[in-house]
Formats: sequence, C-alpha cells, structure tokens
Amino acid sequence: MTAAKLDAITLSVIQAALQQVCDEMDLVFSRAAFSPVIAEANDRSDGIYSAEDGSLIAQGAGGLPVFVGVMQYSTGTLIERIREGLTAAPEPGDIYIVNDPYLGGTHLMDVRFAMPVWRDGEIYCWLSNTGHWPDIGGAVPGGFSASATAVEQEGLRLPPVKLFKKGALDPEIYAIISSNIRVADQRIGDIRAQAAALEVGAERLAEVLDRYGDDTVRAAIAELRARAAAQMRARIADIPDGVYRGEAYVDSDGVVDAPLTIALAVEKKGDQLIFDFAGSSPPCAGPMNSVLATTLSSVYLAMRHIFPEVPLSAGAFDPLVVKRPEGTFLDAHYPRPVSGCAAEVSQRIAEAVFSAMVKALPDEVTAAPAGSSGNFALGGHDPARGRDFVMYQISGGGYGGNARHDGLSNGCSTIGISKSPPIEVMEQAFPVLYRRYALREGSGGAGRQRGGFGLAYEVELLRGEARASFVMDHGRTGPQGALGGADGAVNTVTVWRDGEAHVPPHLSKEQDIPLKAGDRVSVGTPGGGGYGDPLERKPELVLRDVALGYYTAEQAEALFGVVLSADGGAIDAGATARRRG
Repeated sequence: MTAAKLDAITLSVIQAALQQVCDEMDLVFSRAAFSPVIAEANDRSDGIYSAEDGSLIAQGAGGLPVFVGVMQYSTGTLIERIREGLTAAPEPGDIYIVNDPYLGGTHLMDVRFAMPVWRDGEIYCWLSNTGHWPDIGGAVPGGFSASATAVEQEGLRLPPVKLFKKGALDPEIYAIISSNIRVADQRIGDIRAQAAALEVGAERLAEVLDRYGDDTVRAAIAELRARAAAQMRARIADIPDGVYRGEAYVDSDGVVDAPLTIALAVEKKGDQLIFDFAGSSPPCAGPMNSVLATTLSSVYLAMRHIFPEVPLSAGAFDPLVVKRPEGTFLDAHYPRPVSGCAAEVSQRIAEAVFSAMVKALPDEVTAAPAGSSGNFALGGHDPARGRDFVMYQISGGGYGGNARHDGLSNGCSTIGISKSPPIEVMEQAFPVLYRRYALREGSGGAGRQRGGFGLAYEVELLRGEARASFVMDHGRTGPQGALGGADGAVNTVTVWRDGEAHVPPHLSKEQDIPLKAGDRVSVGTPGGGGYGDPLERKPELVLRDVALGYYTAEQAEALFGVVLSADGGAIDAGATARRRG
C-alpha cells in the first residue's frame, strides 16, 4: 500500500497497530522481569520514537505517563549525541542503556534502553523503554537517599553506552554495572526482560511495516501527530484568555527542613498555553531537585489528566509551551541530587498545574490527588536465605474530588498507573510481614465531592537486620482542596524500634534507619483534596460514608454540618438544617 492510499480507516488501523506494539512490549517487560516493582507494580514504560528527533510516536497504555516526555527527551538527546560523535553510532542489534538524569532522565533508578529499528539499511525509528530498578548502588539500598547532596551519593550514573552489541550482551559493560549495585545477580533478569521487550517490539513493528508499507506508516505517523496537535489546540481554545496562577509545596529537600515552593502562572493565549515557573524556589541542597525533562513531562502528564481524550503523541505537546525554569529547583544541573524528582517533585508540579487550571476549567479539573509515590526502601540481609535483599515499595493514595464525583480511594500516583505490589508477593520475596493494609478512613478532604482515601499499612521485619529509607511528600501540608473544598490528610510515617515510636524529623523523608527483627514501619498515605463547599454535600451521602466507616458521626457534623441520630443510623434533618445555617 502506498502513502497515497491512506484513508481514515487505514489511519485508524495503523494507530491501533502502533499502540498494540507498545502494549505488547509493556506486557513482555512485566511478565519477564524479576523485580516485583516491575513485574507486579508495572513501574515501567515502552514506546516508539522518531528517527529524526526522538519525538513520541506511540506509548503503551500501561506505561507510566511521566515517562511520556522523559523518554522523548532522552531519545532525542541520544540521537543528538550520536550525530555529534559523543556516543558510538548504532549497528543492527545494538541496544543502548542510559540513566543520566541530566541527559533527559528522571532519577538514577529509572534505567532506559533504546534500540534503533532498521529498514533497508537506515534507521526507521527508535524503540525505547524505562524500568525502575530496585537498586542502582549509592549510599542507601534502593537509591532513595533522603539527605544526598550530590548525585554520586544516589548511585551509578550511566551515559548512553551500548549494553548490547549486535544482539549480544557486552560482558564488560555489564560487569561495571553489576559491580556497583546491590543484589546484582537479580538484575540480569530485569536486563534480559527489558531487552526482550524491545526485540518483540521490533518484530511486531516490522509486521506492521511489511503489511502497510514504510511510506504509508510514515504518512500515518505524521497525520496522527497533526491531528493530536489540532485536538489539543481545539480544547485549549475553549478556555477563556487570561493568566491562571497556582502553587504547590514540597515538604523539604531532605537536608534543609523548610518547604520548597512551586509557583506557576499559566497564560492562555488563543490556542496555546504558556507555563511559567518563575518565582519557584532556587536549587536545593537535597535530592528534591527536578531535571528539565521531568519538569516538562510533569506538565504534559497534568494536561493529559485534564484532556485524556487527546491522542497520545508528540503533537499533543506542541501547543504547550513551558518556559525553562532557569535558576529554580525545577531545572537541576550536575551535580544536584535528584532522587525525589520523578516520584515526588513531578507530582507537586502536576498539582500546581491542577491548582491553576481548576480556576480556568472548574468542571474539568479535580482537586489535588495524594501526589506521593510513597517511596519506601528496605535493604538488609536475610539469614534464613543466606543472601542480601533490597525491597522497594510504592503505595497509592486518594484522588481529589471533582465536579461530578468523589475522588478515587487508594489510587495510583499522579505520574503513573503503577500499583502497589501484592503483599503476598512481597512477603514471599522478602523477610517481612504486613501487619495491616487498609483504607485510611477519614483522610479524604471534605467537600461537596469529598476526596478519596489514602492507604494505611504496617510492615514488620521478621528476621535479620535492615536499613529503611523514605522519600515521600505531603507530610507537612495535605493535597489541596478546590473551590472551597478541604485539603486531604497529610502523609504520616512512624518507625517502631524496640517499642519506641520514631517520627522522621523531615516528616516524610529520612534514610538509613536501622531495624532489627520485630521492628515495624507504619505509613499513612495522603487522602485527596475535597471539591466544593463541604456544607453542600448531600446529607444522604454523608450518612452513607458514616455507615461505611469512612467518617465518624462527630466528623460528619464537624466537617459537613450533617447531624445524625443518637445511634448514627439516620439524619436529624432539623438539627442538620440549623447546623448548616
């Protein structure tokens, strides 16, 4: 088929075929990976990128949204470095590895592979994926060094190098990697899975190209990008012109116990949105700096939350202009530490976007979600198995309420669809026991539509010794309510050692806390912000929440102005009317 024969049906079929290629790469990666954070939590992503500049063509529906802009940026940087002779030119079968945050990355634990797809002796496009490795070396197991002051303390930093050459794993590069990370024998499984996903993607993409023709698919890619841009511009055009402002706050940088401010002004002009972070805090000492690629991707994913119907391609980002936030902690340069950028700062950036855009689109935008991945790393030695281990857990939280319904409870993070690994898998893989794993009742912010509830869990170390580290957020202030709604509950962390409670000085961040058998870690993740005046919530909905144990009768009266009968089973209509004034 030639490009001249491209029609609406063929365009739709090719779009679905490209999406299917990415979805299958996601599936292969998760099914073959060894680490629970990839195999069970799906902290990974796969996509197709242009040969010219690395711009996004398609990404798997099951991949993390934060990697949308990041992998586009990192693939483009790789292409540029190859052209400049800074990285060796590719040959068929080569796969590059890179995790350098300053070359279009996130934190060091997010390791990207990139492989060119060849057609008739030329590179047709690139396939790339990212997987969160549970350890990349550095000062603490898991890589989340809460008090790091330089990136070297966070782990091994890899520029783009060929890990696979002509289809074969380079033993020397692998030896460098395995010599610098913990539990290295398990990483080979993740490496093989990550490479296999790209190889399967190349096979499936070749089938699409053989069926429709290289030129037809190329024309379809260009048309899909143009249509995504047009759809985004059409949605933006409906927003009233003006400047909309929002703010968000990071608890602390892990070193200096003071909040960091994200100040955002969004200017809507015609069919374009201009994002300006001038006035945000300067670069920080600790690991809560964000590299430019993550900052850009955070804006993109926030707008994807607002306009999810716009097709996912580079065209969707064309009408979004993000001014480079020079001189702020949102534009980190070497050697600033960045372990918190992808999982935490990115979500504060998205929260700032929501805070601004809810003023422009109150019927489209939610109150703030929990906005923390709840990064908890535990590393130590298991005497029963005679080996070291590194356990990494992410956890969900409440989503914000919106104009149409309450927020989702225990939803995944803003930046992705990764989920908490099943506790049964964690207990089999590591010497731990989960004493509690439940909804955190009462944590959703009050509102006409209340926020969703966070998660409460408690995990005990069963044997051996270990070190615990946390890089979380929203411990100082909860997720913002919108249009009169209350903020969600803050994140809480308590470590029980010898029966004594220890709360991190930075509330949500600390590293290298020593644990021994019988010690426990208790976490309460944030609830989502409420939407609208809580006194406008329907009393019958409040009664239902009380009946389900989400709020007490006392909270129903204090937060929503709903007075229940003495037994809590019915609404006291008269008292409720007086209470609401």
